[in-house]
Amino acid sequence: MSTAHDTLDGEYEPNAWDWVAEHVARYEASGGTEGLEMHGFPTVVLTTRGARSGKIRKTPVIRVSDGTRYIAVGSVGGAPKHPAWYHNVLAHPRVRLQDGPVVKEYEAHVAEGEERAAWWERAVETFPRYAEYQEQTERILPVVVLEPVAEES
Repeated sequence: MSTAHDTLDGEYEPNAWDWVAEHVARYEASGGTEGLEMHGFPTVVLTTRGARSGKIRKTPVIRVSDGTRYIAVGSVGGAPKHPAWYHNVLAHPRVRLQDGPVVKEYEAHVAEGEERAAWWERAVETFPRYAEYQEQTERILPVVVLEPVAEES
């Protein structure tokens, strides 16, 4: 039996950081033709369901992909705590990702071991600041793999 929390529909609550909310709004309003970069690097918009609130949350993240799967790195610029979206995907692993005009659903899992090492290398190649962010914090920056969900007919 599915519940409202199994879908990514519902009340959207924009990010408390104005620049993040504005970035997402520009990205979505343009159909994925504007807001494609952050700090000069390609971005995608990650949609999650709030772990506590149950509200829909949207966050721009650096685009790291192997052509089918994506990852999201929980860096927060090397802050001491994981980002809110990380806790959201642990509670509700079904996410939505917009890459330019393409919007699809994914199932998220935290990469570990060799899988994490391979994705981490790709992440740092794409966005070298991730290595600096890792040096700035004692926590291990989580690497969340987004596997495409088969479309239901």
